[in-house]
Amino acid sequence: MLSELYIENVAVIERAEVRFLQGLNVLTGETGAGKSILIDSINAIIGNRTSREIVRTGCDKAVIWAVFDNCNSEVSTYLSEMGYDSDESLVIYREIMVEKGSKCRINNRPATAAAVRELCSMLINIHGQHDNQELLNPERHIHVFDRYSGLSDEVTEFSGIYRRAEAVKKTLDSMRIDDSQKQRKMDLLRYQIDEIEAAKLTVKEDEELSNLRNVIKNSEKILESLNTADRAFKGEDGQPGILEIMYGAADALSDIAAFSDDYSSVHIAIDEEYYSLSDISERISRILSSFEYDASTLTEIEERLDNIFMLKRKYGETIEDILEFQKNSISELENLDSSEALFGELEAEYMDILDKIDERASVLSEKRKNSFCRFEDEIKTELSYLDMEGARFTVNWSNTDIGPLGRDKIEFFLSTNVGEPEKSLSKIVSGGELSRIMLAIKNVMADKDNIGTLIFDEIDTGISGKSAYKIGDKLRQSARSRQTICVTHSAQIASYADGHYYISKAVQGGRTYTSVRALGHQERILELARIISGDNVTEISLNNADEMLRLANSNER
Repeated sequence: MLSELYIENVAVIERAEVRFLQGLNVLTGETGAGKSILIDSINAIIGNRTSREIVRTGCDKAVIWAVFDNCNSEVSTYLSEMGYDSDESLVIYREIMVEKGSKCRINNRPATAAAVRELCSMLINIHGQHDNQELLNPERHIHVFDRYSGLSDEVTEFSGIYRRAEAVKKTLDSMRIDDSQKQRKMDLLRYQIDEIEAAKLTVKEDEELSNLRNVIKNSEKILESLNTADRAFKGEDGQPGILEIMYGAADALSDIAAFSDDYSSVHIAIDEEYYSLSDISERISRILSSFEYDASTLTEIEERLDNIFMLKRKYGETIEDILEFQKNSISELENLDSSEALFGELEAEYMDILDKIDERASVLSEKRKNSFCRFEDEIKTELSYLDMEGARFTVNWSNTDIGPLGRDKIEFFLSTNVGEPEKSLSKIVSGGELSRIMLAIKNVMADKDNIGTLIFDEIDTGISGKSAYKIGDKLRQSARSRQTICVTHSAQIASYADGHYYISKAVQGGRTYTSVRALGHQERILELARIISGDNVTEISLNNADEMLRLANSNER
């Protein structure tokens, strides 16, 4: 369960710390107070993509960390396999910086966002308006149903086989070319391979040749500069050079070095510089003695560079690219040479995969059909409790061409009124009906995973009155088996909370600040009264709020 959430410099929240309880936790507050920011923060901490805009204006970074307690064995196993400590508490940390992206940590060790996402998929499930919209998309219904039926892993394996069949078919199609096309392709490949082979290229050869060409073209200037430097060091026409002058200076100071440390240090420094300059002079002499060039080779170099340039225009921007092209061409030629045998092997594999796909698709269809009635009955039971007694929920099945999910098309149909035919969810449901259907589906799937925390973001959309009471009661029932956190605008739902948190904002010094605090009993009465009657809290609304809490706690509804 999510036991603690700490937020710093996220949007209008400068600093907030929330300690959640095991049961049903509700978050309430005025519109715009920052309830969605908490959900955004939880989305960020579980590794989802987050904009840098989330960082509070004027701050360099936002910091979020969450503490999870009583994690399931799947989480412990994952932590051990990934090399993280698996203590009783799990701490996930995320830092979002304006300039440098973000950092993630698991139990104080660096982690990637992908690793955090995978880990948190075992810890938290967030349901919001996106989930409602997903129900309106018939193409997503089969995924929901497969999770309920426990077929997700089997479908994933089937999809892998189907993708392999597509890849083999694509390869076979590319190999189905007539003999004349094949022969022309092979002749072209041989020509290209031979042309590159004849050039006998070596890596970086073009760079070395270009450098050598520059030396030859500038040889007179180079030789003149080297001679000038050599004469400067050694002297010329009876004039002393740098070395003789330095030697004379060092010799003169050697006579007085014993008289003072200053004289001695200067003498030593000049002596060291003399030997250093002597080394440089020797290097210049060696370069001069070995310097030679043959202007006649310039033509050969130019011709070689032209040939390399021509090959680059055909086969790649660098010599490495040209050699890689040759390697790939050799491989392609070998494949064409052996294509008949390879074609036969691939065709046999393809037929074998098609048989396997057909067999597994039939097994999937049978398993799905076996779950239809049970799923429909459980959803109907949940909807009846949620004040949709006359609703008829059905799983509409039809047979389609085999695809990555099998040969089944599944769509959820609903009739909300007696005597009306069932229609697709996308055509008939209101916001309130959609919220209740979504909650019903989540409840019947509650035992399909070991996730410890469910988060509902504004599940009360389009809900009021008696239906809101039923949703609150159903959320409390759900919270008995796993921690539930709910953002709500409904006083009826909020009255069922085990932990009630109020989110408020205030302006101080020209800045907006949002705070989060847990409410005691009397504070809860005031907050429920505010939700009921707005800013004009009356004695009647206070009594109504008090009655809500009493009935929720006594389960008299």
